[in-house]
Amino acid sequence: MTERVDTLTRLRQQGLPVAVLLLALLLLWYGGAWWLNAPGAIERVMPKDSPWGWQDLLSATLSMERPLLPAPHQVALDFWSSLVDWPLASPRNLLFHVAVTAESTLWGFVMGTALGLFLSVCIVHSRTLDRALLPWIVASQTVPVLAIAPIVLVILGSLGFSGVAPKAVIAMYLCFFPVTVAMVQGLRSPQRIETEMLHTYAASRWQALWLLRLPAALPFLFPALRVGIAAGLVGAMVAELPTGAVAGLGARLLTGSYYGNTIQIWSALVMSALLGLTLTTVVAGIERLVLRHRSQP
Repeated sequence: MTERVDTLTRLRQQGLPVAVLLLALLLLWYGGAWWLNAPGAIERVMPKDSPWGWQDLLSATLSMERPLLPAPHQVALDFWSSLVDWPLASPRNLLFHVAVTAESTLWGFVMGTALGLFLSVCIVHSRTLDRALLPWIVASQTVPVLAIAPIVLVILGSLGFSGVAPKAVIAMYLCFFPVTVAMVQGLRSPQRIETEMLHTYAASRWQALWLLRLPAALPFLFPALRVGIAAGLVGAMVAELPTGAVAGLGARLLTGSYYGNTIQIWSALVMSALLGLTLTTVVAGIERLVLRHRSQP
């Protein structure tokens, strides 16, 4: 009974600030929607030949068909309608676009993680590669992905790669950097006494990597994976923009911008945020399982 009361008290203490913050953001959102949409409502919606009050203006600003800033309930209704009113195979269903973007994100995440692990091992075991690769790896992230994406897509397209592959490469470009940097730090984290002890047992370099360096690097790896998969989602969505793709959350955003459908844009943004939250939560769950298993005797 005491544990249950403590749990409820802890949930109340943690949930109340979050609820207050969400309520404040919701009120600010409604206020911003009214303020930004009011001029357009007065010009295009409100009657010119009959009087109207502020209640009429408020109602009009929160129910415009193409508002400058849609109200939260408009985004929620469009979000729900896209999920339940259309079959999963329809491009009007947001889950259809989620599947396309998630596929590119996951492939890019896998390739970026593998590349980051490979580069970090090379850097840690070779002073020459450390001096030659690491500065270029850091410099690669100074180039905006919006500038790289069209170049990569054109090159891969000329080589016959289309569909998921070019988008996965862009996602990989954003994924590999946090993994590489974190793993270099993690692989170098064992103390000198630990490495010398392995030398006394005549352990090879690869045995030291497998038995000492990789286990020591796990606490560094998983935070980087959470950052990497979120960055990969951004890369996958950005890669959908220059291609004029008809599927994916990036394509959904692009379509909404073409037709001035801000409600569709915002619902796609909400779905992309939920997808990113889901992916990072899955990685965090795997982290808890792996580190808990590692801590057990």
